[in-house]
Amino acid sequence: MTDRYYAAACQLDMPNPTDRGQIGERVARMLEMVDHAVTGYEPFFDVRLVVFPEFAHAAPIYPTAAELLDRLAVPIPNEYTQRYEEKARELGIYIQTGTFLETDPAWPGHVFNTTCLIGPSGLLTKYRKVHPWTPWEVHTSPHDLDGYTEPLFPVARTEIGVLGAAICYDWLFPEAIRQLSLAGAEVLIRVSAYMDPWGTTAPLDWWTSVNRVRALENMAYVVAANQAASLKHYPPFSWPGGSMIVDYDGRILAQADPGPVEKIVVGPIDLAALRAERERRRGHHLLAHMRTEAYPAYRQSIYPPGAASDGAITVEKNEASTRKGRDVLKRLTDGDG
Repeated sequence: MTDRYYAAACQLDMPNPTDRGQIGERVARMLEMVDHAVTGYEPFFDVRLVVFPEFAHAAPIYPTAAELLDRLAVPIPNEYTQRYEEKARELGIYIQTGTFLETDPAWPGHVFNTTCLIGPSGLLTKYRKVHPWTPWEVHTSPHDLDGYTEPLFPVARTEIGVLGAAICYDWLFPEAIRQLSLAGAEVLIRVSAYMDPWGTTAPLDWWTSVNRVRALENMAYVVAANQAASLKHYPPFSWPGGSMIVDYDGRILAQADPGPVEKIVVGPIDLAALRAERERRRGHHLLAHMRTEAYPAYRQSIYPPGAASDGAITVEKNEASTRKGRDVLKRLTDGDG
């Protein structure tokens, strides 16, 4: 068990692939960045966790799931996850991959936005984004599929702690990250493509604010890697980077300057200190102070479950589901049940 180590959050500024044949060159560059992070800092400390951003392998640049499946989606595991496995084994580290657009024969016609945790022993967890950024993202949430039985929020118990990941928009839902923490996560990993103006600078510095709040409310470390791509590489948005490591009290331990630039930022993870605080604290122990039965509103579905079971997600279906969610919300807030 490793109680103290460093994590590296790696942000990217590369053109987005238009077909899956271009993914390999991106993986090659990310593997170079892994080497830079681990071997470059080796005289100073051990980097054991390396994290990449959302859309690192491919972004959903086509408007339909059919086009994404035809041109960019890949199964998992694949030749790229195999290359990450080889690197993790070589260096004795853990890699949270940037996301893949994933195809799964168990769910034909659907595409998932998926990140993988890979360690020296291989593929450990596969997380599929539960909260796609509606209406534009047409990959499918597993929540929207009737009969989906895999864990929505998996965690991995490793020699560098209990690790749990979620993707970008997921982090605006405290409930999602709380699921990881209640499953034991000590290091919360954010794999993100968070665009301007909701980035790293005032007045809408959501990126920085949300990362700090999720850390303190879950008493966990946060390692957050954000896209840092320029407008010309990932239109119609620009991506501010600001990748960061935050401790369990919400302190920023390291953060990249805002702006579109490839960069590696490293920061310390002290599991011994975290575990001591979780054991010692009686005040501000938000996980232990939860009164779960005090939240009856959560027993009511809002965004409709099973919304993708009649076929692939479309922008129009996202809009329809959002309208249904707003209708339910209005009834609840109006006191109509």
